[in-house]
Amino acid sequence: MKREILINGGPRETRVAILEDDRLVEVLHDRPDIRRTVGNIYLGKVEAVLPGMQAAFVDIGAGKSAFLHASDLVEPDDDDDDEARGGRNGRNGARRLPNIQEHVKRGESLLVQVTKEPISTKGPRVTRQISLAGRFLVFMPYASKVGVSRKIEARDERARLREMVGKLLPKNSGGVIVRTVAEDLTDAKVKRELRSLLDQWKKIKRKAHFVRLKVPALVYRETSLTSGIIRDLFSDKVDRVIVDRKELHNEIRDYLREVEPELIDRVSLFRDRVPIFDKFDIEGEIQGLYDRRVELPTGGYVIIEPTEALVSIDVNTGRYTGQKDPEKTILRTNLEAAREIARQVRLRDLGGIIVIDFIDMESQGNRDKVLHELRTHLSRDRARTRAFQVSELGLVEMTRQRVRPSLMDTMAGPCPACGGEGYVFRPGVVVRRLERALRRAAAERRETRLVVRLHPEVALYLMEEEPKLMKALGKDLGVDLELRDDPIIRIDEFRLVAQPAGRDVTEQYAVA
Repeated sequence: MKREILINGGPRETRVAILEDDRLVEVLHDRPDIRRTVGNIYLGKVEAVLPGMQAAFVDIGAGKSAFLHASDLVEPDDDDDDEARGGRNGRNGARRLPNIQEHVKRGESLLVQVTKEPISTKGPRVTRQISLAGRFLVFMPYASKVGVSRKIEARDERARLREMVGKLLPKNSGGVIVRTVAEDLTDAKVKRELRSLLDQWKKIKRKAHFVRLKVPALVYRETSLTSGIIRDLFSDKVDRVIVDRKELHNEIRDYLREVEPELIDRVSLFRDRVPIFDKFDIEGEIQGLYDRRVELPTGGYVIIEPTEALVSIDVNTGRYTGQKDPEKTILRTNLEAAREIARQVRLRDLGGIIVIDFIDMESQGNRDKVLHELRTHLSRDRARTRAFQVSELGLVEMTRQRVRPSLMDTMAGPCPACGGEGYVFRPGVVVRRLERALRRAAAERRETRLVVRLHPEVALYLMEEEPKLMKALGKDLGVDLELRDDPIIRIDEFRLVAQPAGRDVTEQYAVA
């Protein structure tokens, strides 16, 4: 598979696009206002301990208190993975958790690391199991084992790496996970990286325990987006990295010169006057990531609807009707949709529970084909995913690791017209609500003159569809009504202003 990384650098924003076989599969942004916090280490202060939840809330200076669960106090047993952060014990697979009250006390200072960014109303999630990622190794100072990424499949190579790192790791210094990119790793590289990670941990401990810090305090900041991408993703499986900013280009080459000089030739500086994302025809595709509808190659389409509880994805045949066999038509559409859905969840960084409504298929064999296609393409995702069997209703439930807000939540905010509800009342409905409010005002006999302010679109509806309404209402209710359009208010709002005092009395009468 052809893999490329494009880096568009700027003074206020850096964007990274990852392409597989010339198709965009991942987009990442780095801006001052959306700075990533996963990987940051803080000296926090425990605000509350909740035994019933086996959790504590820790102030790390992030606005919202961070959530620390008892499971994040336990050294992971199952550490044979790049992202392992917990093990399971016992016959039934349930994890034996410590009593959080015995380990965490209110008011004490704790060294914690962010594992999940704030999402919606929830604060960040943190762990006591600190980890420091290098190019080839992940150092875990509170662990005690040497693990190897499961993505390194060769048993001999796994055993070699485990033995080599185990010998070079100083006793009682912590644990290490060997990363996927570390295949064919040499003693010299292990020594250099271990020395660097151990020195880094010593600096963190010194800052946290011997420097007078005002708690909460940031003790260690994770590397920048570009540096992290090069460290974690750039290997001999990536064909090339193209950077459009000279400073970033030089930084990447300097880093590779230290860790993997054989990859330097795969890094190139983009010199074209046309913007790099335009040159590779992906700028328009990035803009399309905010649309709810995604077209499929043969005419079908997918609707993606994120909600508070889950992400709903619906598959439709659209204008694709096939030839003769309806089952073949449905299978082809579902297979296309499976590939596209796997790509879209990566692109949009959707997480949590995802429910996919594939078109109903009668054949169990066809259902299995669709599920296999979905799982195959999900396997390329860096986030952990799990897709369950297709139900009789044609639904697939899947989960995807959620580490940060989705692309939409990161780049967009609630609509000022609908307040984030996703809909606004039609002009006719607004007028009926206005009519009920005016009748309430008349019933209380407090107001004799009211100015009614409406969005121009609703005011136009009144003049064209119900031109006599306001005059008739005023006469019937005994209230002098004056209509004014106001483009500042929402389309489904209205304001009632009592005259001559100019008091806004909307809240008194506008119940529904």
